[in-house]
Amino acid sequence: MPAGPGYRRALWFALAVNAGLFVTEAVGGHAAESVSLWADALDFLGDSVTYALALAAAAMAQPTRSRLAWAKGLSMAAIGLWVIGLAAWRAATHADPEPATMGLIAVLALAGNVAAALALYPHAEGDSMMRSVWLCTRNDALGNLAVLAAAAGVFGTGTRWPDLAVAALMAGLALHSGIAVMRAARAELQNAST
Repeated sequence: MPAGPGYRRALWFALAVNAGLFVTEAVGGHAAESVSLWADALDFLGDSVTYALALAAAAMAQPTRSRLAWAKGLSMAAIGLWVIGLAAWRAATHADPEPATMGLIAVLALAGNVAAALALYPHAEGDSMMRSVWLCTRNDALGNLAVLAAAAGVFGTGTRWPDLAVAALMAGLALHSGIAVMRAARAELQNAST
């Protein structure tokens, strides 16, 4: 389904928000030594790529859009696997994260995500590319809430385990969503070939 100008405006807005939040969370994740912030930052990076692909694909034929959505699903799953690896490495080698930085950045990111989600919600039930965009935005908002919970857990326990547990949950969400997008795109491609 070709996207209209309202969808494209919403994508440009979401792209700008997500690119800015990727930089913010990557810097904050490094400073706070937080795997959950890194997981959320990588999700923002993936979303920025998704929005750019969706903008490029808006006027393309459906099979091309479905192939791009499948590739995006694969990248979502790959991010999930990378975060699992990072969490395992940090569990074995690094100190506890800094909860105040985690919480502050998560609040800023949540505000940005709510704005992007409101802009994209009217387009949540489109084709696999539109669905991929919506899932990315939803996952980010859930991820921000999870990072807030991790910050509270780190503060309350004085350990890194809440951060690592939330990172593992976020990785699982990325894997699940990536597989869902890949399945939807594959079904669209199969329907197009019949």
